Amino acid sequence: MEHITLLLAIVVVTALVFDFTNGFHDTANAMATTISTGALKPKTAVAMSAVLNLVGAFLSVEVAKTISKGLVNEEGIQPEVILAALVGAILWNLVTWLVGLPSSSSHALMGGLIGATVASIGISGVNGEVVVTKVLIPAVAAPIVAGIASMLAARLTYRLDKKADAKTTEKGYRVGQIASAGLVSLAHGTNDAQKTMGIITLALVAGGTLAPGSNPPVWVIVSAGLAIALGTYLGGWRIIRTMGKGLTDLQPQQGFAAQTSAATTILASSHLGFSLSTTHVVSGGVMGAGLGRKGGVVRWSTATRMFAAWGLTLPAAGLVGAGAEYVARQGDWGVYVVATFLVASCLGIWLVSRRQVVDHTNVNDVETEPAGVVTTAIAAVTPPPAGSVAAVADEDLKTTIPAPVPTDPAAPPATAAV
Repeated sequence: MEHITLLLAIVVVTALVFDFTNGFHDTANAMATTISTGALKPKTAVAMSAVLNLVGAFLSVEVAKTISKGLVNEEGIQPEVILAALVGAILWNLVTWLVGLPSSSSHALMGGLIGATVASIGISGVNGEVVVTKVLIPAVAAPIVAGIASMLAARLTYRLDKKADAKTTEKGYRVGQIASAGLVSLAHGTNDAQKTMGIITLALVAGGTLAPGSNPPVWVIVSAGLAIALGTYLGGWRIIRTMGKGLTDLQPQQGFAAQTSAATTILASSHLGFSLSTTHVVSGGVMGAGLGRKGGVVRWSTATRMFAAWGLTLPAAGLVGAGAEYVARQGDWGVYVVATFLVASCLGIWLVSRRQVVDHTNVNDVETEPAGVVTTAIAAVTPPPAGSVAAVADEDLKTTIPAPVPTDPAAPPATAAV
């Protein structure tokens, strides 16, 4: 192992903490739909995902190269910059986890790195072309592609299954969901675990222990894979709840379509070195699958909050990263202040989360979202089903109308039927 100074050791440990938060923040990407449809029990699902994330970490290093050698210029980057970037990414991960919003750990990391780099050496330290072509364009295109593919796949499955036995097909799609969820977990390992490998490699280059342009050492690959696997096993239950039940109600056919489309998109992007967000891809797949079933809906108020978090991820993590870099560059005391602030913030967020615990026992307990204004208005003006007016009119014609009360008490009561 390379010679590691105290500062580099702090940076490496912080990077592995980020990797851990990335794991439990993104467990929902692979297993939320599988858990929500009952294809797997919650604890079994996260255990399976953890193992496959670890395996995926060893399959490729293309994304790690994008982070360590492409996003920012290695010259002039100091370890303090990496530490500051990680602080911004970790805090954004924890805040969005606390409120149950599926945001991008990848974009949080890249936002923190860009913000800290700009604060340290200026805008010239960021490779704008790489940011646009390998980060921003995939961020917009990937969820749209996955969503459209998922919607078409869901519609196709329902059309093919019209004459099939419902119980038999549902059982088959549950098995298919397990396979596709495993594929998403494997794909997640090939993409997200490598981001931490790239950031640690960049820190080692900045600290002078690796030559510029080096690939991640084996110990970096192993430690990053183990950290994300452990985080995945613990499960980010709050985000699993939102992804599995909060966006739409999925049937096994839809879950299978969403996960297969997402896994294909992620694996293709990893092969090309695109550092996309698995959260964006899977969320797009889930919404597409929700629209792919006749009568299916997407809860757009939840989706709107999620889209807002996506838009804020890069700038919010970047601002925190820039502030942390300013403090850390003051010297050793600045590094200790930043590290202490990070630990205290993490502890505070965890304590707040204990007020309302979400775990594997209640992850599927979701209150139905009330109908929005538009939905209510449409329901109010929707005409009754065909035949109902005639039925009502016929019933009215058969109604017995009481005759006026006779003035003569001796007269017998009478009714007039219309």
